[in-house]
Amino acid sequence: QLQLVESGGGSVQPGGSVRLSCAASGFTLDDYAIGWFRQAPGKEREGVSCISSGGITYYADSLKGRFTISRDNAKNTVYLQMNSLKPEDTAVYYCSTVRDRLFGKLCVLSVLRDSDSWGQGTQVTVSS
Repeated sequence: QLQLVESGGGSVQPGGSVRLSCAASGFTLDDYAIGWFRQAPGKEREGVSCISSGGITYYADSLKGRFTISRDNAKNTVYLQMNSLKPEDTAVYYCSTVRDRLFGKLCVLSVLRDSDSWGQGTQVTVSS
């Protein structure tokens, strides 16, 4: 059974950094794309970033330069490094996964959004 568990969230001051982890169990990540999404109170879930099985990455335009996604297949884990955090980054962050059917050449957030495989989320709060 595919299972994803997010961790690493917490409270941080504006300008600070947080690294989120998305650990997979019940399957190996090698052939899967992973996406990160976030949902702030009263707002729709939005796509943040994704990474293909081949390591190709994609970022939402508003987050480029501050967030970095990476994967460690040996640890069956995907990371989201978030720097220069702003109060508007406050949200519950979720990861999702789909089997990569694009030969690792790209990832598509809309496909990952439709996945049935999601973690439970981890809260990130940016506040002074």
